Amino acid sequence: MKVTKAGSRKRIHYRVRKKVNGTSERPRLAIFRSNKFIYCQAIDDINSNTIAQASSRETEIGSGSKTDQAKEVGKLIASRLLQEKIDAVVFDRGGFLYHGRVKSLADGAREGGLQF
Repeated sequence: MKVTKAGSRKRIHYRVRKKVNGTSERPRLAIFRSNKFIYCQAIDDINSNTIAQASSRETEIGSGSKTDQAKEVGKLIASRLLQEKIDAVVFDRGGFLYHGRVKSLADGAREGGLQF
């Protein structure tokens, strides 16, 4: 793997994924952060399916700073998981630093009622 910013993130993500696993009762909340948007999905790794997803590209997410949009995405994924009767998740930061938009999404999900 090349020693680039993306390569380093991938290497860190592989290291995290060795330890983090999602089940149907406690899915893995996976984050991906691009330059423009932020995406998250709740994944059941045992059955290999996505339970719920949310992104800042959706129309329910208003304008504002990218950090504010990330917080709204966290609240949106929390409400969708609570509709599925899931209130606990395992947080997978995807190799990104727990800082800025990733932290904001996690805080929004906690405010929405999810437990990590």
